[in-house]
Amino acid sequence: MKIKLTSVPVDDQAKALDFYTRVLGFVKKTDLPAGEFRWLTVVSTEAPDEVELLLEPSEKPETQTYKKYLKGMGIPYTAFAVADVQKEYERLTGLGVKFTMEPTPMGPTVLAVFDDTCGNLIQIYQG
Repeated sequence: MKIKLTSVPVDDQAKALDFYTRVLGFVKKTDLPAGEFRWLTVVSTEAPDEVELLLEPSEKPETQTYKKYLKGMGIPYTAFAVADVQKEYERLTGLGVKFTMEPTPMGPTVLAVFDDTCGNLIQIYQG
């Protein structure tokens, strides 16, 4: 068994696609109609045939409540590995990304947390 697909709930799929591709650097893998929404996935340029990230609509009230709770507590919805957190922090800050936690050493790693503009906090960690 292995993880092939995971998701992040987003307030607006078009806005999320722009942020996750133009800003974070992922590439669109799948974009299919799914009722009033889309089955919309992105992948890492470093591993395009590995795990896909589904940009899942978060219109259900329960999802919105959960997202607001996590964000209010400062808890990231998910985490992405990067080679150098400080370098990625500087790159993303230069693109206007708002961080809620600057690069911080945590035991054997360094992590930072930013707002994805789609209702979530995302953590990056050196890995």
